[in-house]
Amino acid sequence: MAEVTGDVRYPIGHFETQPYTQELKTEWLRDIKFLPNDIELVIQNLDEHQFDTPYREGGWTVKQLVHHIADSHMNAYIRIKLALTEDNPTIKPYEEKLWANLTDVSTVPVNVSVTLLHALHRRWYAAIENLDKEQFLNKSVYHPDQQKILSLWHLLGMYAWHGRHHVAHIMKLKEQKGWY
Repeated sequence: MAEVTGDVRYPIGHFETQPYTQELKTEWLRDIKFLPNDIELVIQNLDEHQFDTPYREGGWTVKQLVHHIADSHMNAYIRIKLALTEDNPTIKPYEEKLWANLTDVSTVPVNVSVTLLHALHRRWYAAIENLDKEQFLNKSVYHPDQQKILSLWHLLGMYAWHGRHHVAHIMKLKEQKGWY
């Protein structure tokens, strides 16, 4: 489990893959299932100025973070579906920093991405909730930028961490600004 750190870029620490356990599987699946609710709660009652506030100096705004989570998790869902249906497919990397600066991010309200996350995570959870240990450990994708084979287990943990990581960014910003 990631711990809270003083580093504003990594408020819950860096992701580290863990050995498979049923308890960790349950925890990470719960993170996937409930992330949309967590996002919805953490941004509740924020105004336009607050959505346009970066979570740290030089960092993304809250609006960019929410849209980024949707972008990232759409890619994650596709990667997982590829791993489940193909033999170690090569995935397509994308330039997340460039995606965060596209017009849809600056003009579309965050509730659109929150709605998307609710639908996406429901499908994602349904696709993986009943996978067994062998499927999590033996199904994989190849990431050409990292030049690594990534198991479904690694992907589950990484994206469970990813959601908590960005929720923590917004929570820390709200605490820092006194937005409660």
